Amino acid sequence: MKISLITPAKKQSKNGNRTTALRWARMLRASGNQVRIDVSYDGEDTDLMIAIHAWRSAPAIRHYRDCFPGGPLIVGLGGTDVNTFLQLRKETTRRSMEMADALICLHDLIGDALPAPLREKLHVVRQSAMPLPGPRRPAKRTFDICVIGHLRDEKDPFRTALAARLLPPHSRARVIHLGKAHTKKFASRAAAEMAINPRYRWLGEVPGWRVRRELAKTRLMVISSTQEGGANVVSEAIAAGVPILASNIAGNVGLLGRDYPAYFPVGDEAALARLLERAETEPAFVETLERFGRKSKHLYRPAREQAALKRIVNAVTQ
Repeated sequence: MKISLITPAKKQSKNGNRTTALRWARMLRASGNQVRIDVSYDGEDTDLMIAIHAWRSAPAIRHYRDCFPGGPLIVGLGGTDVNTFLQLRKETTRRSMEMADALICLHDLIGDALPAPLREKLHVVRQSAMPLPGPRRPAKRTFDICVIGHLRDEKDPFRTALAARLLPPHSRARVIHLGKAHTKKFASRAAAEMAINPRYRWLGEVPGWRVRRELAKTRLMVISSTQEGGANVVSEAIAAGVPILASNIAGNVGLLGRDYPAYFPVGDEAALARLLERAETEPAFVETLERFGRKSKHLYRPAREQAALKRIVNAVTQ
């Protein structure tokens, strides 16, 4: 088939929407389809549209429906679709969802936030990640903690740095932050934090291989977001065998499970600091987190994600 894959993220972007689009396109092409990735839709003939983000891709979705009223349409829901735009831009966001023949979400709890009629066409497709090519070798002189995410409000990007300040003087903790600053204000704050906090290092935007190298040598990863649609960094950490400390939000709980033992309240650096200290001083706690990761690792295999996409595509086109 000819598939038009729409994403609001431009070609040079490294954000989650673009990453998802590239991965899905690769998987769909492997199944024999022709896939064109665009940020907008100009009315070209296509057998199927897959639009990532109900609100941001709404113009493309409407145009496609005008051109092909009965054409198959899949909409991939972003975290801000459910957590923000379904409230602030309700009419546009819900219309995109209603037009879709199938909705894809990235974690198990998104259905709880959707109107009941939309849940019937909702499919959970967890984002996959490749395992590391070799064994992990965490740094020994320091207790490295990685934060992988762009510097923007939804990520609460400095929470781990603030928590590191609260650790006792003898702590060997070092926070390594990988991610692009979305504004000059965020870049300035990161620079200021490094100037006063010797435990914090911001490396800016880095290529994928550098992220994987960090996962190979870190002791654990922190995801402190205030909202998520199902962060790919969680998949990457689990595939790499890296323990995770996570903010207690639906987007994290929907991936890690309600019984995961390392959540902290959003914005609470004191609670995060207690988890960090426990991870540094209690090997059994880290082993427990690693065990949880191993139990769920099979859910993040690329073959599983590819098979799920294929089933949904077949369901809406047959």
